[in-house]
Amino acid sequence: MNEKPPVLTFFNNKGGVGKTSLIYHLAWMFACLRKRVLAVDIDPQSNLTAAFMEEDAIEKIWNDQQTGTTIFHCLKPLTGVGDIADPILQEITSDLYLIPGDVELSSFEESLSSQWPNSMGDNNLYRPMRILSAFWQVMQMGARKIKADIILVDIGPNLGAINRSVLIATDYVIIPLGADLFSLQGLKNLGPTLRDWKSLWNKRLDNWDACRESADYAEFELPKGRMQAIGYVCQQHGVRLDRPVRAYEKWVNQIPEVYRTAVLDQQPEGIYKQANDPECLATIKHYRSLVPMGQEKRKPIFKLTSADGAIGSHVNAVQDAKNDFEELARKIASKIGLIL
Repeated sequence: MNEKPPVLTFFNNKGGVGKTSLIYHLAWMFACLRKRVLAVDIDPQSNLTAAFMEEDAIEKIWNDQQTGTTIFHCLKPLTGVGDIADPILQEITSDLYLIPGDVELSSFEESLSSQWPNSMGDNNLYRPMRILSAFWQVMQMGARKIKADIILVDIGPNLGAINRSVLIATDYVIIPLGADLFSLQGLKNLGPTLRDWKSLWNKRLDNWDACRESADYAEFELPKGRMQAIGYVCQQHGVRLDRPVRAYEKWVNQIPEVYRTAVLDQQPEGIYKQANDPECLATIKHYRSLVPMGQEKRKPIFKLTSADGAIGSHVNAVQDAKNDFEELARKIASKIGLIL
């Protein structure tokens, strides 16, 4: 495979919007559609890893401290005099692999923060650029091992240095949202931040190209920092006494305008509601009754069977979930030019 697989990062600086569950189910769905998938957990909370792996297996790789077994152990040599370590992938299925997360990853934040200003000097640029592009390098190493068709990345809900380095390694951004004030406020902050990071990374790439001609830097490729937002996924509200439908609709119908203004940096043309907004990739139901079953069986909810307890009305819900996630996967594939 000559072309590099697209890197999709799911990002919202507001937590609790169903981000990790969304990535987990999409990773499984793309694999079911016969695509080679690399899932990468770069959230120090490691919830995506917990969804894919048994707790005993996670404990083992965290305790072993073996180079390359987690995203942190791939980067740890950079904190000394070493270089990025080759990732040891966890095989979930023959078409789905994971680079596990690690609670220790947060300790790498300081290195990323300190090297950001150093990457705009006129000498000694190799180490800063190597560190800042480290997440991208690890992803590409992992992707080459399995000839991945797509890379799906989970990150934490913040605007810190780790996420900045992941986003500069990202081709496409998908924004999971809830229908509430906090999601909308987060959206207003997220859009300008993405544009700022993209602009600053482009300056660093230009600076690197200019300085590399007169310096003896080893050749290595850097991410382009595309960061193209391709849409949002809205978490459908559940029926709750403290969340009347009117309150839900109040917030959900503000999303299209805020998304265009804050994320796309456009003036809204026409009046969209979330239900007919072309930027809305999907509205995902809660599937409350299926989620505990899926977690217990360590399966996506659309693969639950009667043996797992999915009987009666659950059978229809499982099929609905399959249809929803397949439709979303196909829409994403169409947006990024991935042939299914």
